Amino acid sequence: MSKNLIATNSKAFRDYSIMDNVEAGIELKGSEVKSVRDKQVSLNDSFARIERGGIILYNCHIASYEKRDGFDKPEPTRPRRLLLHKNEINKLAGKVNQRGFSIIPLKMYFNQRGFAKVELALAKGKKLFDRRRDIKERQLNRELKRAVRRKA
Repeated sequence: MSKNLIATNSKAFRDYSIMDNVEAGIELKGSEVKSVRDKQVSLNDSFARIERGGIILYNCHIASYEKRDGFDKPEPTRPRRLLLHKNEINKLAGKVNQRGFSIIPLKMYFNQRGFAKVELALAKGKKLFDRRRDIKERQLNRELKRAVRRKA
């Protein structure tokens, strides 16, 4: 299953503890699809909310397509509807209603059939001390690997 990766959320794993992943389609306008194919997308600081029985993606920046003629260009950070089955939305809604959970996009890609997809994650925000602990663990693991290489 090959995925044509478009963008990743670089801050997601640093700022959140990831609990569960879900793949969702995204509703785009014609010129936005061309911008997405040109990889003019930023997922940093974007998030999703459950509203009126659907999931809406906010703060996802898709640059307007430069070669488009016409005056009705879509706004780069407009809210975009995400396409999920009702039972998946209900499952996410139940978990989001618990204290501290949010829905964040991890990456955007084109699947084999050529449809734009967003990988959403159910996440819980990390505190500053959690981030520091993760950094210390990474440093210790690196030092251990170096020590093992020197002995071998």
